[in-house]
Amino acid sequence: MDVLRTFVSGVELGSFARAAERVGRSPSAVSLQLRKLEDQVGQTLFTKKGRGLALTEAGEILIGYARRILDLNDEARTALRGLSALEGWVRIGIPQDFAETWLPDLLARFQRAHPKTRVEARVDRGAHLVEAVHAGTLDLALTWGRLGNERAEVLQERQVVWIGPESYAYDKAEPFPLVAFDEPCMFRRAAIAALEREKIAWRHVFASPSLSGLWAAVSAGLGVTVRTLEGKPPQLSVIDAREAGLPELGRIELAMHGAGGKADPQVGELTALIREAVAFR
Repeated sequence: MDVLRTFVSGVELGSFARAAERVGRSPSAVSLQLRKLEDQVGQTLFTKKGRGLALTEAGEILIGYARRILDLNDEARTALRGLSALEGWVRIGIPQDFAETWLPDLLARFQRAHPKTRVEARVDRGAHLVEAVHAGTLDLALTWGRLGNERAEVLQERQVVWIGPESYAYDKAEPFPLVAFDEPCMFRRAAIAALEREKIAWRHVFASPSLSGLWAAVSAGLGVTVRTLEGKPPQLSVIDAREAGLPELGRIELAMHGAGGKADPQVGELTALIREAVAFR
């Protein structure tokens, strides 16, 4: 399972160096895992593509099975841990990045493993989710950044990157075209702070309340946005900051906010499952 998790993480992140960091192993240990996996399946899983790696036909076949095997493994462990028949409600807030990627599947597996527990998920901006946790209308929430809540648990740090259309070239004669949410937004703040630190003129060319709206604007060539790699559409590319003459953006915390005090068993179980899932993504 560990080898399959490393394999899936590397493919989803687009880099086994990033996967090594994510799974808490050295790059050499990850390379050894991948060689072991190729020996076990008796097929070459990767081929060179430019400076990176691409899946072979065998790799494409295996990645689908690997995801299903890991999902079933995680669901089985959740079900076995939940033999006490958890009951009640879990109300969770999630950012749009996760609502459109892996978290709905995780919530569905949790629901199947604990059919007497009802899951209510709310997708919203981080600041609104933290307010809802404090107000008692959510049991827990995931946000980018701790958002002023020093009691929030930092699950992970992710690299923040510039994302634009493929082969995007920044015209330095014009203000930098930024696509971002309106305030409050941690990514917008990081981008503006970095641009102003380097004295790069910028303009906010497109704002949207939805992440899909931002992706659509960038895909249409209106400008560049700032996010993590989570949920990046395949038609968009990470812009090499050094080559483009743009500042590095650093990292952002992925935080979990709880209501405080002793959590109900079903809330504690879902919290543990999310911690485990994030550790391998």
